[in-house]
Amino acid sequence: MLAAAAIGLALAWAYSAPPFRLKVSGWWGPAVVGLTYEGLSWFTGAAVMLGAMPSMQVLAILLLYSIGAHGIMTLNDFKAVEGDRATGLRSLPVTMGVRNASLLACAVMGGAQILVVALLLMWGQLLSAAIVALLLAGQVALMPRLVRDPAKHAPWYGATSVTLYVFGMLAAGLGLGGYFG
Repeated sequence: MLAAAAIGLALAWAYSAPPFRLKVSGWWGPAVVGLTYEGLSWFTGAAVMLGAMPSMQVLAILLLYSIGAHGIMTLNDFKAVEGDRATGLRSLPVTMGVRNASLLACAVMGGAQILVVALLLMWGQLLSAAIVALLLAGQVALMPRLVRDPAKHAPWYGATSVTLYVFGMLAAGLGLGGYFG
């Protein structure tokens, strides 16, 4: 746990402080936040509950959800596009444009979950895979509204789709916990 806390502290510093200040990058900032927000917290929780290093299956799923969280963090950047431009933050909505950034956010979130479903199926976790797939289908159904007007609908999409994403994490974690803890 000490190592996880040290890693989290180092990444938080690198996110905000010079010389790295990763938050100015639309690629590195969301990646670091996704890795710590999803992956490091899941890893720490699993390690505490197990009293040992989590299995490779758990690590694979938490890594995929961490990668998918890059999309969630990109969605958060839509609310501050003008401010980011003015302050020199190179968020993806600033550098790619809001529509392209919304498409990327959807692809990253969806692609990670497709791989989660595939791994769960491969490991015989049929119920968890079905639940994650169903929740992903719900997210896909919401995507066209986001893409039509990303600046307007990003908060709505974050509230609806990210909730489905998190429920998928829960379903995957519960499925893995009984077999691969």
